[in-house]
Amino acid sequence: MKTLMFLAAGLSLCAASAWAAPNGEKTYKQACMACHATGVAGAPKLGDKAAWAPRIKQGKAALYQAALKGKNAMPAKGGQMSLADADVKAAVDYMVGKSK
Repeated sequence: MKTLMFLAAGLSLCAASAWAAPNGEKTYKQACMACHATGVAGAPKLGDKAAWAPRIKQGKAALYQAALKGKNAMPAKGGQMSLADADVKAAVDYMVGKSK
């Protein structure tokens, strides 16, 4: 019985670490920074409050949709199709937080 409880506890720890919370900054650096740090193809630069203000005004749902599906020159998920939707949304949240 003790062995089963130990195994169950170990599986719970493994599952928790496998499904870690999304990291917006990490995803930004992985998929978004190439354009949003420099303004390539009209991408609003991280921290540029004037460029982000009208986008933020549209609401998070619109920002999420654009990031997930792509918009204008921006490919869906920043071209990183293997990213989970939650990771992309976390990157949007990160960029919005740095750009208010």
